[in-house]
Amino acid sequence: MDAADEGELVRRVARGDRRAFDELYRRTAPWLEVRLRRRCADPDLVAEVLQDTYLAVWRAAGSFAGAQARKGGGGSAVGWLWTIAAHRLVDAFRRRARKAQVPQVQLMPSTSPAAEDEVMAARMGQELEQALLVLPPEVRAALRATVLDGLSPREASVLLGVPENTVKSRVRRARIALREALS
Repeated sequence: MDAADEGELVRRVARGDRRAFDELYRRTAPWLEVRLRRRCADPDLVAEVLQDTYLAVWRAAGSFAGAQARKGGGGSAVGWLWTIAAHRLVDAFRRRARKAQVPQVQLMPSTSPAAEDEVMAARMGQELEQALLVLPPEVRAALRATVLDGLSPREASVLLGVPENTVKSRVRRARIALREALS
């Protein structure tokens, strides 16, 4: 694996080689993150773009491999990765700008919530936050990827670099722990 260049790794990823994907990520993610941070000061947005980029790489590695075959090997894999990341960053900036332009309209509730309901909601939010903080980081990451980010267990496994069944078991552990903490 060490002898393969990034282009060869992408071609292997196109054939579904998980180890090649892991190696490609190991080699390119630090460099790509630094480049993204030069263009965006928000670390959460950089992390989101990085995640989207590698998800796109996993899904579209075949298009890079096919284009290289048609061109006779032209175009670098690192350049291809940067192009994907740059497009994802621009898309993220556009989403953020659209969100900022949409005026926030306060909807008037038909009835006011009872004071007891408001207290319970605030308390439940605090309890949930505390319960999440107690979870081990890898379990929290699996829960975030599947629940908050809406990824399938397979996509989360690629993102987190663990087997799909590990993601499923971590999410199950998180749900059990949260259920116990909140009951």
